[in-house]
Amino acid sequence: MLRRLLALTASLAMILAACGDDEGTPSNGEGECGPGHPALFEAGKLTVATGDPVFPPWMLDDNPAGGEGFENSVVYAVADELGFDAGDVVWVRTSWEGAIAPGAKDYDFNIQQYSITEDRREVVDFSTPYYSEEKVLVTFPDSPGADAQSLADIQGLRYGAMIGTTDLAYIEDVIGATDVAVFDELSDVFLAMEGRQIEATVVGLPTALFATAVQVPDAMIAGILPNSGGGEGLGMLFEKGSGFVTCVDQALAALDARGELAALATRWLTSGEGEIPRLSE
Repeated sequence: MLRRLLALTASLAMILAACGDDEGTPSNGEGECGPGHPALFEAGKLTVATGDPVFPPWMLDDNPAGGEGFENSVVYAVADELGFDAGDVVWVRTSWEGAIAPGAKDYDFNIQQYSITEDRREVVDFSTPYYSEEKVLVTFPDSPGADAQSLADIQGLRYGAMIGTTDLAYIEDVIGATDVAVFDELSDVFLAMEGRQIEATVVGLPTALFATAVQVPDAMIAGILPNSGGGEGLGMLFEKGSGFVTCVDQALAALDARGELAALATRWLTSGEGEIPRLSE
């Protein structure tokens, strides 16, 4: 019995050490939530995956290590909260679709606007949300969707969307559109819009602001779409069963409590959103 009690006590001590201190702030010492955590893909490093390429405002200049942009700013804030130096953050590139597939991951987490959904939770793990974005309709000023007031007004548009995304699910399941053109990458969706192969798509507001300013400047944001409840926000994606999720969640909670996540979102994502009308259901 004594041996079992000692083993139980040791296990509880390890769990408490992994979870940080009593106030929920990650501990950064050896073997805890910092560079010594045993679940890290590479000892002493925070290995973070993202897309190839990446686009503003999520990351600028296709350079995650530059720290300019919302998502890489959040990553460096999390790294600092966990006790990693900026130089200990190692960036790797993945496809969007490949990262969300089940199986082992050669990084600690992946960040590229993954919406947290119950279906995806069956094969990967997510952090708590670091941002909740609204979906918008992107179309052209001469499209019937330009002056739409409700979802019924935009059902018949010629849509395109990226495969496997909640944007595609929204077009098909919420708007009720059919014959949606499907593309492997979001950049291909906007190329198709530029070539007028499609006349509309649905994406998150920050992505739409950049797309209509740079990628498809002839297009416009016609309106903010009703919330469908199709996701819980954007989360960092982990290999199923990762032992590092709790540490990142604690870091995000600390950043949120100090208002740092909101400040980063205001700096990088929310410019111009107040001028966009809202569509009704």
